[in-house]
Amino acid sequence: MHFSSIRPGHRLVSLSLAVLLVLWSPLAGAAHGYALWGKLKYPDGFTHFDYVNPTAPKGGELRLVSNLRLSTFDKYNPFTLRGSAPAYLSDLMFDSLLTGALDENGAGYGLLAEDVSAAPDGLSVTFKLRDTARFHNGDPVLAADVKHSFDTLMGPHTSPAFKTVLQDVAGLDVLGERTVRYRFKKPNRELPLTVGGLPVFSRAWGNAIDPKTGQRKTFDQVVTDIPIGSGPYRVGPVEFGKDITYVRDPAYWARDLPVRRGTANFDRILVKIYKDNTARLEALKAGEFDLMRFFSAGDWARRVSGKRFDTGELVKGEFTHRLPMGFQSYVLNTRRPPLNDMRVREALGLAMDYEWMNRQMFYNAYQRVEGLFGNTDCAPQGSPSPEELTLLEPWRKQLPPAVFGPMYKPPRTDGQSSLRGNLKRAQSLLKEAGWTVQSGQLRNAQGQAMSLVYLDSAETGARVVTPWIRNLAKLGIELRFRPVDFALYQQRLRGFDFDIISINFQGTNNPGSEYADMFGSQAAKTEDSGNYAGVSSPAVDALITHMTGARTQPDFLAACRALDRTVTHSHYLIPQWTATTHRMAYNAWRLARPKDMPPYAAGETWAIDTWWANK
Repeated sequence: MHFSSIRPGHRLVSLSLAVLLVLWSPLAGAAHGYALWGKLKYPDGFTHFDYVNPTAPKGGELRLVSNLRLSTFDKYNPFTLRGSAPAYLSDLMFDSLLTGALDENGAGYGLLAEDVSAAPDGLSVTFKLRDTARFHNGDPVLAADVKHSFDTLMGPHTSPAFKTVLQDVAGLDVLGERTVRYRFKKPNRELPLTVGGLPVFSRAWGNAIDPKTGQRKTFDQVVTDIPIGSGPYRVGPVEFGKDITYVRDPAYWARDLPVRRGTANFDRILVKIYKDNTARLEALKAGEFDLMRFFSAGDWARRVSGKRFDTGELVKGEFTHRLPMGFQSYVLNTRRPPLNDMRVREALGLAMDYEWMNRQMFYNAYQRVEGLFGNTDCAPQGSPSPEELTLLEPWRKQLPPAVFGPMYKPPRTDGQSSLRGNLKRAQSLLKEAGWTVQSGQLRNAQGQAMSLVYLDSAETGARVVTPWIRNLAKLGIELRFRPVDFALYQQRLRGFDFDIISINFQGTNNPGSEYADMFGSQAAKTEDSGNYAGVSSPAVDALITHMTGARTQPDFLAACRALDRTVTHSHYLIPQWTATTHRMAYNAWRLARPKDMPPYAAGETWAIDTWWANK
């Protein structure tokens, strides 16, 4: 799982998907928010974010399709390991101490907290809660609830990603009824925002005595208890496991705060679950829901059409964003031979003909992912700078020589490059690694064939991976496509029981300790961590530590660029593709929206936050 801290306009939404906007201020003293390396866009006393309609009418219903690859849900607790919670529950039901803006990178503002102050030595941050903050049951949000939430998330019944990301938090002190102080083990520019982005829930949630045992429930036993949060929505009508309706709280305590004015405009948000993409698309065309985001270039180009589009009821929109590209990739599990050999991993990547796929399958709709931090200041260019080399040199003997040269570029098959040339290079790498073709199949010295499995949770993935399978066969490598249901897929990912998978890692402008969960040595040994590739490298660990502890922007940029070079040149990932627009079809007769999408909006959550019913 991937830990996410504050995202613009959101609370902590999940342990997946994440745009991390880190806040830091070197100044002590109470403030209404933080900026990472500069000034806040919105001054103290601002009335609303620029991208909202502050007078948007309240009312109506937004009908959505679940954005999760799930055909059901079986719990309301989004923080425990087992089971699946409904889509959007965390966003809509839990407030946090801080929240961000959709038009500003690396900044955030008080939500539950009315002011924030960081110690000059960077070893603590103090939050003062608003006395108006209330949970859904009417109880005030107090310091004891913040501590209870933190202690629970750090306990034994939640994802280990929390422990990884918060490993440098020494503890939380209750200084008063509405004042808390987080203490840090060492200065870390990221941690004030990380802790500020944690969900806060009531001590009363799941705290009832179990009549069978006479004991209070442990947090993993809090399954179908309705969450007691402080967000703008509550759980409404539910067809358990199928559909859920979130109902706006008309008495929402933060409705008139500047960070909330013009948001949460729908009285009801219905989230429907369909069995597959085809069923979802046909339901959209039939008018069963109002908005759907598209990730398939083929669907968008050829199948998003019909009578309702012809009449103008349904509209296709492509909205350009400035979000980090992320690094959607094939992930190679280096815990398993032969994927523990970098030469084999590089050879597998050389067999992927992205340029052909983009022309023939993707309608030239995508750009190739090139590294971890595309479309951000963290993306390295050319050869390492002197500052990067200072960080890399101590590890020269442990790193691929290519790390010290030009930044990694994925192999191409156009221009002066060709698939044939790439496959010849792959054959040379495989031979160096001890693999030769014997009787038409690639085998090692022990006569074992190279046979790998690509695990996916949807049969539709076969179409995309088939060209790669064909090219690998030319090298004598067998790659089999194995689809499994999503529940089993999750189970196998938690236990790292796979050869190759595909993961869409969300990007960030300000990488921090969540990268220890994705690439850290400790996470490689921790079940249910985000280190799917099994990266276990002292060099990577050191670079992540330096990155999270950087006190100046140049120092930070040198560390994240050195990390990008190290990971990409080690070929743990085979980069896939990305898009710089959000493709969404929506019902223009039922929905109204602001004219422009703010640059850091994350797709359908823009609609959830800021659109309103077209009455």
